[in-house]
Amino acid sequence: QVQLVESGGGSVQAGGSLKLSCAASGYAFASCGMGWYRQAPGKERELVSTISPHSTTTYVDSVKGRFTISRDNVMNTLYLQMNSLKTEDTAVYYCVACVLFPTYKYWGQGTQVTVSS
Repeated sequence: QVQLVESGGGSVQAGGSLKLSCAASGYAFASCGMGWYRQAPGKERELVSTISPHSTTTYVDSVKGRFTISRDNVMNTLYLQMNSLKTEDTAVYYCVACVLFPTYKYWGQGTQVTVSS
């Protein structure tokens, strides 16, 4: 049974930092691309960042230079380091795994990130 369990969300003031983690199990972690989506209230879901099995990364323009995605193929864990947070980063963040074009096969339950001014 595949499980993606996010943690690390919370409330922070603008300019602060949070680090999200996603503990994965039940599939070949090292073989799958992974990523983070987010969805803010009243907005469409947005792909924030991706990382390939060999750690090639992509970022949406709005987070470039502020967010860093990484993965630990020994601990089967995905991370998203978020610095210089802005109020517009407020959303539920979802961990995803294994590309199934045009989306991903596996999804976590989401973790709330709230950035206040």
